[in-house]
Amino acid sequence: MEDFKIIFEDNHLLVVEKPVNVPVQEDQSQDLDLLSMLKTFIKERDEKPGNVYLALVNRLDRPVGGVMVYAKTSKAASRLSDQVRRHAFTKQYFAVLRGFPEQQQARLEDYLYKDKRQNQVYVTSKDYKQAKKAVLDYDVVGYHNGLTLVKVNLHTGRPHQIRVQFANIGCALYGDQKYGAKVNKPGQQIALWSHQLGLEHPTLKEEKVFISNPPAKNPWSYWYDQF
Repeated sequence: MEDFKIIFEDNHLLVVEKPVNVPVQEDQSQDLDLLSMLKTFIKERDEKPGNVYLALVNRLDRPVGGVMVYAKTSKAASRLSDQVRRHAFTKQYFAVLRGFPEQQQARLEDYLYKDKRQNQVYVTSKDYKQAKKAVLDYDVVGYHNGLTLVKVNLHTGRPHQIRVQFANIGCALYGDQKYGAKVNKPGQQIALWSHQLGLEHPTLKEEKVFISNPPAKNPWSYWYDQF
């Protein structure tokens, strides 16, 4: 079983650090997924005789690591899903870009279309029938050897959003094989990390913030004192 780190747990929430290259739930690859791992872990740890209830609330792309949340009760799942629909979650990421954005700090607004058959996302016009608005803010944290570290506040959760929007301004993510194939080598790990997740606790009604820092590996290690 893969290693995973539990960041927070109570009767309603399970917040974990997702390992890279692990699906968040079962997919066509049939590879072991994080949801199944966590259900097995809870069943064995708590010696539960029946099935373990655990619901996916937010998603991360398979190659991306970092903080994410699962709901341990149906009440929590419903209330957290409502927060997701209302964009009430706060989501902050770190990303390493190839090249340098023109601005140190900016908002990116685009309209994205996902081709589900190819699992590919494209920037399109707002007039395109299936286009959905995508918004993020970024701040440059530092530079190193042709790379830029940015902190990203994600305001919409579109598929592949961060990857596509930065590739669209000529700054594909380090290691991104799908949207940065021209500037990345095969086998490089994408440098995108879910750093911070903020939400309202589903029963306590308190604001909670959970944090996960990138690993001390290349290219993150260039800026390890910034995390």
